[in-house]
Amino acid sequence: MKKLKKYLAKIYPAVTWTLIIFILLALPGQMLPKEQGFTIPNFDKVVHMGLFAGFVLLWCLYYSAKPLPTKKLLRIFFFIFIIGSAYGIGMEYVQKYFIPFRDFDTGDIIFDLIGSGIGYGVSNVNLIK
Repeated sequence: MKKLKKYLAKIYPAVTWTLIIFILLALPGQMLPKEQGFTIPNFDKVVHMGLFAGFVLLWCLYYSAKPLPTKKLLRIFFFIFIIGSAYGIGMEYVQKYFIPFRDFDTGDIIFDLIGSGIGYGVSNVNLIK
């Protein structure tokens, strides 16, 4: 975990990941790859979960590298979880109203929330001293 903190506890990985999520979720539907034949059922749900687990984990890593009291760090981690959850929900509405050929999917929201929760849990267990 020390090496992970050394390389990923900067602001650049967290900001980059946040932008990657936005770009991937804002792609018009016709730009998404269409697999013929072999497909993994509900693979997009796993992707959503990973995207938002990474979001919460990277932002928590960034703040955990700062000399903050544990109580304050726990509040920040929870706030990051809330922001990650709101980001996932908000992006579904962006897809619904602003991105051509993309749909609102309650399942995606559920897996965004699960991913945010996983990132939050992993951060609390591994990053709190």
